Amino acid sequence: MRRGLLAEFETPEAMLRAIAELRSRGYRRLDAFTPYPVHGLEEALGLRRSPLNWIVLPFALAGAAGGYLVQWHNNAYDYPLNVGGRPGHAPPAFVPITFEMTVLAAALAGFVVMLVLTRLPELWSPIFDVPGFERATIDRFWIGIDARDPALISPLAERDLTDLGALAVAWAGKART
Repeated sequence: MRRGLLAEFETPEAMLRAIAELRSRGYRRLDAFTPYPVHGLEEALGLRRSPLNWIVLPFALAGAAGGYLVQWHNNAYDYPLNVGGRPGHAPPAFVPITFEMTVLAAALAGFVVMLVLTRLPELWSPIFDVPGFERATIDRFWIGIDARDPALISPLAERDLTDLGALAVAWAGKART
């Protein structure tokens, strides 16, 4: 959310009640900003499960295949050594490196994909200019209604948030809709 309407709440319970009520009134593009994880917030916002694990899976499998292939190429094909009757292609010996390459590839891909999906790093956002928003990292709970939400009508939304117990209501970003 880069611009829209923000509302400050004192407790996580009040924020969760307000989110549930806003969703029942037709608001769909909601976001929440909290100083710590709040149980039930994802369900209240209607968030879907992250696609990160399915995006990272092919990279992990490619890392495993690459690690195994390099070991096979070096030990069985390019530089075979017959020491004590050991075969050049010994799959049990390749398991540790294959596992480590799987973990390494998944971790690196997961980190990069997570940054891309979350559009980080975002060093500045119009939301940061809202007075009092810095308390979202200390002791306050904020709800944001994205300006692109079709249900967002300025005076009605401000009144709805105030009626739901918001301590403060402010606009972030460009001109009001």
